[in-house]
Amino acid sequence: MTVSREVTTLSDPTLLEKVDKLRDLNIGQHVPLPQLVVAGDQSSGKSSLLESLTGIPFPRDQSLCTRHATQITSRRNINDRVDIRIIPGPRASEEHRKEVEGFQMHMPSGLKFREQFEEILKKANEKMGLRTDVSTGNGAVFSDDVLKIEVQGPHEDYLTIIDVPGIFRTTTQGTTKDDMVIVRDLVKKYIKDDRTIILAVLPSNVDIATQEILELAEDYDKNGERTLGVLTKPDLVLEQSAQAAVCDLVKGKKRPLTLGYVVVRNRGASGSSKEQPELDQIFRQQPWIDLPPDRVGISALREQLMSLLVDITRREFPKLLQDVSNQIKDCKRELQSLGPPRQDEREQRIFLSRIAEIFQDRARAALAADYNADPVFDKDELRLITHVVNITGVFSADFQLGAHSRHFEKLDPFVSSVASDTDKDSDLKEPPRVESMIDNLRVLLEKARVDDIALGELTELGDIIVPLPPHKIPMPREDFSAWINNVYLKSRGLDLGTFNANFVATAFAEQSRKWGDMTKIYMSRVIITLHRFIAAALRSICSEEQTRSHLWSAILDSLVERYKTAMAQASLLIEVEQRKKPYTLNKQFAEALSKARGYRVTELLRPKARKDIKQYGETQYMVNLNDIAKAAEGKSNVEQLQEEIHDILQAYYSLALDRYIDNIFQLAVDYCLLHGPSSPLKVFTQDWVINLEAEKLEWIVGETKSSKKCRTRLVKKIADLTDALKILKT
Repeated sequence: MTVSREVTTLSDPTLLEKVDKLRDLNIGQHVPLPQLVVAGDQSSGKSSLLESLTGIPFPRDQSLCTRHATQITSRRNINDRVDIRIIPGPRASEEHRKEVEGFQMHMPSGLKFREQFEEILKKANEKMGLRTDVSTGNGAVFSDDVLKIEVQGPHEDYLTIIDVPGIFRTTTQGTTKDDMVIVRDLVKKYIKDDRTIILAVLPSNVDIATQEILELAEDYDKNGERTLGVLTKPDLVLEQSAQAAVCDLVKGKKRPLTLGYVVVRNRGASGSSKEQPELDQIFRQQPWIDLPPDRVGISALREQLMSLLVDITRREFPKLLQDVSNQIKDCKRELQSLGPPRQDEREQRIFLSRIAEIFQDRARAALAADYNADPVFDKDELRLITHVVNITGVFSADFQLGAHSRHFEKLDPFVSSVASDTDKDSDLKEPPRVESMIDNLRVLLEKARVDDIALGELTELGDIIVPLPPHKIPMPREDFSAWINNVYLKSRGLDLGTFNANFVATAFAEQSRKWGDMTKIYMSRVIITLHRFIAAALRSICSEEQTRSHLWSAILDSLVERYKTAMAQASLLIEVEQRKKPYTLNKQFAEALSKARGYRVTELLRPKARKDIKQYGETQYMVNLNDIAKAAEGKSNVEQLQEEIHDILQAYYSLALDRYIDNIFQLAVDYCLLHGPSSPLKVFTQDWVINLEAEKLEWIVGETKSSKKCRTRLVKKIADLTDALKILKT
């Protein structure tokens, strides 16, 4: 018995009290706490064992058997005092929580408490909403609330034990199979944690293989490192072979446990008046007297429990402190992900205004290619201006290569930026370096999937964009001269050395016939890219799906209207170029036309020119001035007019094409879609939030029930854990 004194002396009451305070705060639902849990099958002698350990006369009546967890805490104090209260279960409703927390009783002495315990238990069961009689009446049979009993006195030891309902495998009157599952789940909940010492109560007079508690304990403690077997009812083991089997368990010869087994004798269900010393006399008889003294009797068990509780608390205390700190960090991180609280209109407007502010910041950074402004720009879909510039680069290259219906004649390469290849077996190509860059841009666009429109995008933008199937731009035809001749012959009048003034307009409209379709494809690509950017930017800012979905619905109509405005602007530019009479004030037109005319005269004179290398040291072509006047004598009026039409159209087309590409980008894309005051990027702003009606604001950002519930849970959990951390650190 010297061990008991030593343990009592070496016990750390301050440490144990800290853990009990955490248990009072229900911290055990968040962080496993060091604890002793008494578990066993029904009729295993659990109630009698608890009475022997704590002195509390647990009733053995079926109607008052353990139907909830009971935490019994003993504390040494100079004054006698017993406090009883109910700790609501982790899943308790707010109403039930308030109801059970109102149950508090204080007794001036342990003696009075023990006399009235049965009545106290009935009142506690009633407060928890349990049936008065298990077999009849309304209410639940079992509860996950915890009855806490704290006993203080000068002769009490520092010990906390949690009792859970007994496991049963057959239903009785008033219990169901669901009740069996409830009890099993409750037992599992208490024994699963690594910081729990399991007191598996086993009646000595039955085969322990039939006791379900050992199976459950093995599920969570496979090596038996934290399971202590408590063998009850040794007085009912009469056969010598059965007694030997019990002794083998205690000696570790059968079904060994790291913590071993202890044999105890308690008062029987008949309410025997024998005191514990008298009950323990059995261990002075054979075969029990041969067992180690620290493995028999209530005193030995109590000493071992106190020692185990102190050891596990000391060992786990640093980890417990770390777990609580980590949980607080995790909860704060989760709470932060919900954003600021938005219960009323003011909070909602501030919340949505902040989202709008961040969105505008990201839009400005995306337009300026300032991708170092935020890590979110690591996502390719948020690099807006880069995608737009790449799309525009491909559009410009495609336009230069194939926007004209027919190739012009190949004159001097400096006449026009639109080249013509008369070799029908070869494709029109850009210079090698330019071509390589354009190919790289095409690869980037394919990777960005600008032509792969999702069903949702098509639903939202189907009235604006054109289908973007994989396609190859049809190359211009090679029959320009024949076409000009045919059109001229069908439209000429009484022209003398001239041609119909409307002919150039007709020819230009035909030559630029593909501009409209190519421009709509370009605009559709830019709109899809912008639409995806706005959606991705909102996803990166607002993580709550419902809020984001409602916000998207609220701004979608305005976005679509502004996309339509941009498309209308592009259509206007196409209309202006194709339907108006060709005209320009650009002096490059006259220069290009003069060069073309000069080239044609040069080609006519070339056969009559003679080489001269003496005067200038290099090959020169010399012509007779009289030959110049006669150079075009061999051409008919029709031939000369066709050449003139070609050269005028080519010179004008070259200027119009460059002007049109610039105008489409500057006026339709940059002004209408990106930087202008009516850009879709300027729909969702702080001004828009300020002008929202309260009802619409509530619909967009009012917290969902689940969010409110989650926020309330996290706030309470953080408060509880913070209190727990203070307790642990004091």
